[in-house]
Amino acid sequence: MRPRPQPAPSVPAALIGCLLASFAVTGAAQVPADDSAAVCPIVYQLDQSPSSRGYHYSFFGNGFFINDQGYLLTAAHTLETFRCGGQPYILVSRFNGPAILLEATIVAKDLEHDVAILRAVPNPFASKYKVNFLPLSSAPASPGQSVLALSLHPPKQQSAHTFEVPREDRFSSEVLSYESTQLERSAPASEVFLLSHPVNLGQSGSPVLSVNSGAVVGLVEGRWLRSSAVSIANSSSAPSSTPGAAVPIRYAIALLQRQSISWHAPRSPSPSSTSPVR
Repeated sequence: MRPRPQPAPSVPAALIGCLLASFAVTGAAQVPADDSAAVCPIVYQLDQSPSSRGYHYSFFGNGFFINDQGYLLTAAHTLETFRCGGQPYILVSRFNGPAILLEATIVAKDLEHDVAILRAVPNPFASKYKVNFLPLSSAPASPGQSVLALSLHPPKQQSAHTFEVPREDRFSSEVLSYESTQLERSAPASEVFLLSHPVNLGQSGSPVLSVNSGAVVGLVEGRWLRSSAVSIANSSSAPSSTPGAAVPIRYAIALLQRQSISWHAPRSPSPSSTSPVR
């Protein structure tokens, strides 16, 4: 069997069961410095009405905004429970009040590469929410590159409520190597890249950013069950436990192109950053 990443575990849910061109937009909007405002927990609302602690919800993972039209990216396996019905939500912060749940429409999924596109309804960028978007990198991450995995999770993952402020995790790590694996049964093999830090509970779908450019180079996939001894031995920051695995952002970019959805490239003086991504 091929080595396969183990999806980042998440809390079991109570539920069982304007045309945009496909190009990288540069300079269209000023991106705030708070990149965590682009990340949103993906949840399922358990209550029909709020309690004194807000709405009760189950937590599945993370997604992140890629433009001011309200589109997000995540790992497709975070939406697994919703295959049989049920409405996914995202938890969005506000400037002057507790976070609020917004519906997240599933726009498209690529199960072979474990990426999915969501859209927040209503668009939080059109109102007074604390939101931001992250640029996507057309340049692949390379072994030895410094990256940052950014995610949010509720303080109590087994019993979460909307009035509780999510906790932020920032894991600095190094890209170890690229590996081939099957992310969906009976699908062709695809690439993931390994990270020198282990993946924690609920990190699936979180953005992995280049420390140099601040742009997203991948999405957190899960834990890598079998590490490459050669890759780790050659790394300057070899992991002390199971490394993490991330899906290269190029798979998400390809899905965005097929859906004619725009995204933002990192700000750069180089001519390539202003050219359409085809």
